[in-house]
Amino acid sequence: MQDDIEFDEFCDPNNPRKIKYDDILAAAKRISGDTVKTSSSKAHMSEKLGMEIFLKQEFMQYTGCFKERGVRNALTLLSDEQKKLGVISASTGNHGLSMSYHSTLMGIPCIIVMPIQAPITKISKCEQFGAKLMLHGNNIGEAKKFAMGVAKEKKMRYINGYDHPNVIEGQGTIGIEIIEQIHGVDAVLVPVGGGSLVTGIAVAVKHLKPDTEVYGVQTEKTCSMVESFKKNERVAITIDSTIADGLAVNMVGVNAYYNLKGLLDKMVIVKEDWVARAIMHIVEEERFVVEGAAAVPVAAIMAGLFPNLKGKKVCCVISGGNIDTTILARALERGMAAEGRLMKFKVTVTDRPGGMAELCGLLSAVGVTLRDCIPERAWVKSDIFSCELKIIAETRGWDHTKELIEQVKKHYKDYYFPEMADKQDKAPGARRGPCLAPNPVCMQK
Repeated sequence: MQDDIEFDEFCDPNNPRKIKYDDILAAAKRISGDTVKTSSSKAHMSEKLGMEIFLKQEFMQYTGCFKERGVRNALTLLSDEQKKLGVISASTGNHGLSMSYHSTLMGIPCIIVMPIQAPITKISKCEQFGAKLMLHGNNIGEAKKFAMGVAKEKKMRYINGYDHPNVIEGQGTIGIEIIEQIHGVDAVLVPVGGGSLVTGIAVAVKHLKPDTEVYGVQTEKTCSMVESFKKNERVAITIDSTIADGLAVNMVGVNAYYNLKGLLDKMVIVKEDWVARAIMHIVEEERFVVEGAAAVPVAAIMAGLFPNLKGKKVCCVISGGNIDTTILARALERGMAAEGRLMKFKVTVTDRPGGMAELCGLLSAVGVTLRDCIPERAWVKSDIFSCELKIIAETRGWDHTKELIEQVKKHYKDYYFPEMADKQDKAPGARRGPCLAPNPVCMQK
């Protein structure tokens, strides 16, 4: 087994490591001053969503993500000899950023291997922080296999970003801070990729306040933990492109899976469209710029997946803020479209002077903003003096969109509106995962 290139003594399926609260407490003292003790502010959207929501702002770490905690703890515990030989890891971005930053601060040689399709923002930041960067493979699994080969060749320490025991202990310090900062917190919602964050937090929270419920949240494209719990063993899934790239781990960690059994109250899966909407609302209402993975707890609440938490104190762990500007722009537009604030339609107007101006006047009278307009003349089937306009318009929401549709239908004969919902989608945003508590209390309340 140890001859296997992917064998990691710290993440051995035959010898999973027990994560203990005392080790998390020691990690909190060890990394104090080297990482940020982030705030847990009450969300402005609390009243609208019917619960007292607190946002644990892990994007306030220097590298913009929670990963710094586990990385700093793991690097500090290395032997002097291993610090000289260096460290290596595979990462989709955030773990690599934290490794790059803290290894450089500590003078430890560091190599980061990222999949070819890793976000450009995270690739460039890794290089800026001082690590040697390698791009290899189409996913984190391929990148990890390559990195572990390099580790054995160069005698570097491979640090698993989502399963190394010292990393999990470092992430668990968030749980200690949540209990300290939010008196009487009823539930903690945590994004789940490989599992280190939710494992550390669950161990700490359940030790300090056992009646607090801890939920893991994944998207339908990144649900490796849910599938593993369903089949009662760690399973690999195929992950394509996802808005929550920080959760794109095809197989959950050995130690994470082992420690979560009987500790986590619930796993929930939310649709990615809701994640885009959550990013938009967090930007608009909280003035925080967050990445897709960080928005999944809020997305799950917005999607109606936690009716049992109405009126309660809920902490959403906002794990990071490293999002490409292009992806942010797409997420904002996707969120606006999903809520009826962006709509597209076609309408045929006269191609004589004033024809387009008349339509613009109608839009202005209704209070609609014209975002884009493409005239089409060659393929119009009506008379030669007609022009079809493809319109993208911005409205205030579903009711305003309906008003626009009514006015267009009233003033024009030829038009086309794509099939759309009569009101904002209020159906649950995805299926719920398996209940994991030894005495189920979460969804039956």
